[in-house]
Amino acid sequence: MKLDLYLVTDAALCGARGVVETVRQAVDGGVTIVQLRDKLSTPAEQLTELEALAAAIDGRADLVINDRLDVAVAARERGIPVAGVHLGQGDDAVTRARAELGPDAIVGLTANTAAHREAVARLAPGTVDYLGVGVIHPTTTKPDHPAPLGVSGFREFAAATALPCVAIGGVQLADIAQLRAAGAAGVAIVSALCAAPDPAAAARTLMTEWQEAAK
Repeated sequence: MKLDLYLVTDAALCGARGVVETVRQAVDGGVTIVQLRDKLSTPAEQLTELEALAAAIDGRADLVINDRLDVAVAARERGIPVAGVHLGQGDDAVTRARAELGPDAIVGLTANTAAHREAVARLAPGTVDYLGVGVIHPTTTKPDHPAPLGVSGFREFAAATALPCVAIGGVQLADIAQLRAAGAAGVAIVSALCAAPDPAAAARTLMTEWQEAAK
């Protein structure tokens, strides 16, 4: 599991190019993990999309699905290489996800409050692999988002948990060095990749910034 550059898909932002081609290009540019986030499609449609995404990624990045544990299980039963799920606070329990997907799957969880962090700390070790923490800045890709944490709030959150924390929500190129210094294990990007005229070039720029921030 490499969380460095984490693409969360948005079909509307991908536009006519489509999600699959956007993901293909972004992975060409260095994206290390892809989350299919699609709130509108049916489970059958999501299965078809996962199959197409897996073919486009071709083993070069991990593929997870947002929310739909049932779809992740069905995909794996079909032999589609889906690595796991990312769940929100209102989705299937992470304990159920771990039980159904097994010890080698990726199980991520959205968390942005001390109460969320404390609840995760009470789980058996290995239940959750990473936390998606945000939002960092206000973002239109998730209109119902909680109050922004900013970089300082992210730093405080990440320092209080042993789990890897991925920064998400309004993250831009200018934030990456600060977020890595604040303890981010990765940065999750939506608009800056999905809406980019050239997703491969955008991913290369973002990954270079991420790598430079470690020096």
